[in-house]
Amino acid sequence: MDSELTPQPGPESRPFGEPVSSPPSPDPSQAPAYHDRGTGLVIFGVVQIILGCFAALLIPMIALGAFMSRLAPGASMRPGALISGMGTYALLAAALITLGIGSIQMKRWARALTLVISWYWLVMGVLITILMTALLPVATKNALAQAQQNAQAGPSPALSTGVMAVILTVVIIIGAFFLVIVPIALVIFYGRKDVEETVRHRDAKERWTDRTPLPVLGASVALFTGSVYMLMVGLTTPLFPFFGHYLTGIAGTLCFMLWAAVDFYLSVALFRRQSSGWWIAALIVPLRLFSMILTYGRADLMQAYAKVGMSSEELRMLNANPMFRSHVILWWSLLSLVLFYGYLLWLKRYFKAPAPAALDSQVAQLS
Repeated sequence: MDSELTPQPGPESRPFGEPVSSPPSPDPSQAPAYHDRGTGLVIFGVVQIILGCFAALLIPMIALGAFMSRLAPGASMRPGALISGMGTYALLAAALITLGIGSIQMKRWARALTLVISWYWLVMGVLITILMTALLPVATKNALAQAQQNAQAGPSPALSTGVMAVILTVVIIIGAFFLVIVPIALVIFYGRKDVEETVRHRDAKERWTDRTPLPVLGASVALFTGSVYMLMVGLTTPLFPFFGHYLTGIAGTLCFMLWAAVDFYLSVALFRRQSSGWWIAALIVPLRLFSMILTYGRADLMQAYAKVGMSSEELRMLNANPMFRSHVILWWSLLSLVLFYGYLLWLKRYFKAPAPAALDSQVAQLS
């Protein structure tokens, strides 16, 4: 009873005049300095996996196209072209699916590789879209005229032209979406500082992609990809441009394998930021450019295609295509190499000779 009448300590029992203590305010230094982008990493990872699955679906479609081409006389796909096409899409599918899984797991290496590959994807995609927009209508018009000339009774030219215009527009729009819009979205998202901080906190362990700056990593990845491409082309379609001539057969294969080995070495040397690797690349790329310019300007491409086993029907179709007849695709590949060389020169800032700190310390000890 007495305990019920005894006043309990509380706010009303504080001595008069004592200030009322307010709850402690949160420390601003404890607040996160970035917005967690884990959900976005999962979403974009799923998108990359879906793109990888689409690339994988193209592998059986290429095989089906090769089988259907056998039904047309003289137009069957060569085994080398079949293996090269299927291998390209298999590697693309494996890369996209792997990067997608790494993004879902919020790995540092997945963010870095996706960003540098997306930049390369965007630059090449813009060039391909421009080339496709300029030359695809001309090539299709010539092919349509040739088909109407060979057909006994075909559709009217006006109807065919209108239908083909709609088809070409759809093809260009779809191509621009996958070649330009998709890599732009990847570059914008994975290039954000919040995404970098998110993977840095979610994946606390230092990864191999952290050992070199992202611009240098991009050049290293491009050279490594080029080495794989050189090796695959050398084994399937040995047609090597060599200072005004096309080398085919064993000689062409050996040259492709040599360039593949050189590109692989340069990819490793640049990744390790070796100045010798940069200087070798800076000297070799102009040599390769000079060889390609001489070959594209002097050598007969159709004769070289005949040496690698193309049939007369395939040669006739290629010769009727203005993209192959005028070497436009070859000059486009030359332009991409020129752009890469400019990028390589810009990377010189990352390959400065280190200061001889050890030598200075030894001299100081001797003195």
